[in-house]
Amino acid sequence: MNKRIEILKEKMLSCPRYVSIEQALIITRTYKEHENESVQMKRAYSLYNALNEIEIGMESEELIVGNRTKGSRYGVVFPESGISWVDSEFETIPTRPQDKFNVHPEDIETFRNVILPYWKGRSLEDDVKADGKISAISTVVKINQTDHAQGHICPNVKEWLETGPAGYIQRAESKLKDCTDEKKIEFYQSVILVMKGVQNFMNRYATLAKSMGKEDVAQICHDLSVRPAQSFREAIQSLWFLMVILHMESNASSFSPGRLDESLYPYYKKDKEELMISDEEALELIECLWLKFNQIVYLRNAHSAKYFAGFPIGFNIAVGGVDENGNDFCNELSHLFIKAQEEIGLPQPNLSVRLHEKTNQELLEHAVRCVSKGSGMPQFFNDKCLIPALEELGISKEDARDYAIVGCVEITTQGNNLGWSDSAMFNLCKVLELTLNHGKCLITHKQLSPDYGSLSTYSSFEELENAFEKTMDYFIDKMIECCEKVEKGHQDHLPTPFLSCVIDDCIESGMDVVNGGARYNLSGIQMIQVANLADSMAAIKKMVFDEKRISAHDLEYALQTNFEGQEVLRQTLLNRVEKYGNDIQWVDELGSKWANAFRNKLKKYTNYRKGPYHTGMYTVSAHVPMGQNVGASADGRLSQTPLADGGLSAVYGRDLNGPTAVLKSVSRLDNQCTTNGGLLNMKFLPEFFSTQSGIEKFANFLRTFVDLEIPHIQFNVVSKQDLLAAKAHPEQYSSLTVRVAGYTAYFTELAGDLQDEIIARTSYDKI
Repeated sequence: MNKRIEILKEKMLSCPRYVSIEQALIITRTYKEHENESVQMKRAYSLYNALNEIEIGMESEELIVGNRTKGSRYGVVFPESGISWVDSEFETIPTRPQDKFNVHPEDIETFRNVILPYWKGRSLEDDVKADGKISAISTVVKINQTDHAQGHICPNVKEWLETGPAGYIQRAESKLKDCTDEKKIEFYQSVILVMKGVQNFMNRYATLAKSMGKEDVAQICHDLSVRPAQSFREAIQSLWFLMVILHMESNASSFSPGRLDESLYPYYKKDKEELMISDEEALELIECLWLKFNQIVYLRNAHSAKYFAGFPIGFNIAVGGVDENGNDFCNELSHLFIKAQEEIGLPQPNLSVRLHEKTNQELLEHAVRCVSKGSGMPQFFNDKCLIPALEELGISKEDARDYAIVGCVEITTQGNNLGWSDSAMFNLCKVLELTLNHGKCLITHKQLSPDYGSLSTYSSFEELENAFEKTMDYFIDKMIECCEKVEKGHQDHLPTPFLSCVIDDCIESGMDVVNGGARYNLSGIQMIQVANLADSMAAIKKMVFDEKRISAHDLEYALQTNFEGQEVLRQTLLNRVEKYGNDIQWVDELGSKWANAFRNKLKKYTNYRKGPYHTGMYTVSAHVPMGQNVGASADGRLSQTPLADGGLSAVYGRDLNGPTAVLKSVSRLDNQCTTNGGLLNMKFLPEFFSTQSGIEKFANFLRTFVDLEIPHIQFNVVSKQDLLAAKAHPEQYSSLTVRVAGYTAYFTELAGDLQDEIIARTSYDKI
């Protein structure tokens, strides 16, 4: 890391986070000025005005410029998507347990006097939550995307770089010329308007740069406003403008650049061949971009911040993998990106490496050395199982081979997909609790589902399973109804003309992406948490029904009383029953059975855009708050304690047979259950990587991961002692990053219960 990067990194990290209402004021004024126009045009005018008016700035050392606010890491209020929660939480945002922001007191007054009166009852949030159906199922299902626009998308970066805003204007004007459909005419008009705003935005940075004596930056920004990128530096600057403007339009998380070693390589190669750039200069530009990825965060409500803790904005970059012919793909940029992560060590971008049977050994070992640095990156994805699974979902072979990752671990195609990968999270453990207790919540004692019986009334394990399936189906039906309502709400409130430009087929069809304009229109549901479910089912099957060592009545009573006075029984459940994650087939297959049942039920539905539902197995940080919704469970877990982390991971402390046994257990899960993403967490001690032999052993471990066809794996490399010290003395460990779920966050910025869960995860010192 050179001096420029050190200075910029320090400036960014020292900048305090604030809530910003600047764009909310622009949007509110714009809607008032265009009261009689359609939502499509209101949204276009709002983005156009924001691009022209939002305060901008740049550091004198910056080579890559642009942000959606003048300050770094500001949380932006977006009134069209959600306003009620801001009103109720504004004063407490600086002091809440998770993801704090500072607040200017005068902004609260302006918000309540100017913004709130106009938007009350008009936002997406107000619309989708009005009938109470989302809150009615909230202890079992968390419905997402209810107060912000849709993210979790990989735009067509290659086309953006080759086209630029001027090119998109030409395309829209060409389509508009012969168009007679009123809705399509309005769509093309909205595209032209926002792209003119983009040109102005770029030129505003050109003007600012020129005033600061930064002639090179000024020229690049101006040139990009009128023509496509031509050099490596221009391509990086153009890419960053794309990311900034997507966030300005949607204020959502997880707009991912995709396979940048593929899309940026022609520009790098050309500059290298023409002796226009050295690898040192290229690395500096990449590290400037890496810093920019850390300057945008997302402001969530307090409830959502528990589920997505640590500001996971999700700029996911994938390197490696196979090419269009199925051959190994990597190049100099693959290594430069990994080197940038080694040197920068920040939470963003979320760097991913795609592996397959013929992955280059040099790339693999370089990635392992980066993992050993302790930033939690890169994470690894498995082409061997993911590509066939995507094809079975209906993705073409060409697009499947070119897959990227959005957000944490969600799998997507590049530039042609509205995957809606974060539609909902479904708590299978809560469903089991209700199944065992007459449909009543163990915590509140409220009736949440139909009474199909309880543990003491079922005459066999099969009868219990039948009741479990009925309860699961009951909540799936209600979840789908809520998901459809949210999708309709996005169509009614949040069309996205800028995003639609960089998603294939939208301009050609004249249809906004939220209305189904993309080639692929998926919806992804996360099932949580299969490890606890498998362990609990195994305990009931073995101890109650097969061996009859514990009576159904005694276990039912123990669960109802949170094992009070029943510690011997609880320890029996914890230590005398086989657990998922230890290569024990019958336990693993219980988890697999119900994951498949959940997926098969979802296959019967189509979403509001007429596309399929599919499933994922990852938690973000939801295993902590979702655990708080679940009473005592038959695996010996106490009431309201965290569920297993990850999604594919074993319950922490229960994977006793080593990391290879964990891989074998996970391999028994059907990969069709994780087309929306799967997440396997592991924690290794730093000393394992101290020798070349350790690096090679770890690389071989990852090749076993490929052979076993497991979709994903990621690692924390940190000692328990360091984590305990960081919790006790956060001021001394402000730069310590850890892998939470499919993302990296600053350990000291996480709430205490999540810190405790990370500390408790099993650590390995050998393979």
